[in-house]
Amino acid sequence: WDNADFSRGVGTTFYQEFLTLNTAKPPFVRDVEEKIRRYLRSSYSAVWTLKITWEKAPAYTARTDTRRTITYQAILTTDGFRSYILMLYQDGGMQWDYTKLAANNVLIGYT
Repeated sequence: WDNADFSRGVGTTFYQEFLTLNTAKPPFVRDVEEKIRRYLRSSYSAVWTLKITWEKAPAYTARTDTRRTITYQAILTTDGFRSYILMLYQDGGMQWDYTKLAANNVLIGYT
């Protein structure tokens, strides 16, 4: 695990919440539902979804290199019973120079 560092004014983080209980679902939520159905072979209808985006995020510590940034998203969703997370990375994967990170056992994802 390693942290993004926004202390040098490079990059940003933003989020968007989708409440879809008894409301029309926007295309983004329908796409999330379809991905879950396809990859997990499960029926799924979201009642709440949160999209968090880290855009052009430099690795900690940014004082060493703010040129290599990464854009990635975490999408959390639930139907009120089951919850899922989708982790999406920009094309080309992680752009941080892992040889300069504090940790030497870097993985993309979560445990």
